[in-house]
Amino acid sequence: MNIPNKLTLLRITLVPVCLLLAGYDQYIPAAVVFVLAAVTDALDGRIARKKHLITNFGKFADPIADKILVLSMMIVLCHEGLLPVWLPVILVFRELMVDGLRMVAAEQGRVIAAGWSGKVKTVSQMVLIVYALVLGNGTLTLILSILVAALTLYSGIEYFWKLRDLFKKDLGI
Repeated sequence: MNIPNKLTLLRITLVPVCLLLAGYDQYIPAAVVFVLAAVTDALDGRIARKKHLITNFGKFADPIADKILVLSMMIVLCHEGLLPVWLPVILVFRELMVDGLRMVAAEQGRVIAAGWSGKVKTVSQMVLIVYALVLGNGTLTLILSILVAALTLYSGIEYFWKLRDLFKKDLGI
């Protein structure tokens, strides 16, 4: 197993640690572990591309690891009252829609790489989680949550806009 795949697995194993720490009100330690997990996200892709270590496992596990990390932490932070409940709902909606779109595209032989807005979306979500863990809930947390929701929706819309031709015949356009 190569280093990028090990980093992805490390990120997945750090999720329960983050959840337990946050669930027991250990927010600063949870933030530290979460940042470590987020760093593995940045490193695994960079190393895989630079060293030509891209694998099918990595293509599969890396985005899932990101979603597990972000969504599970957001759900716990909602439970703790640190994030609005509607935020992970928007994230789940976007992820399901984009994953469905990717499946339709794959059936037609089209591979959809992550765009810049998807990367910005993920980074903004991670920053919000760290902010909420360290500084708690307040007006700025709500403003950041709205911004993250907007970026999340925008990145989903961008995927659909780029692939709108997949549905032209079905919609009679």
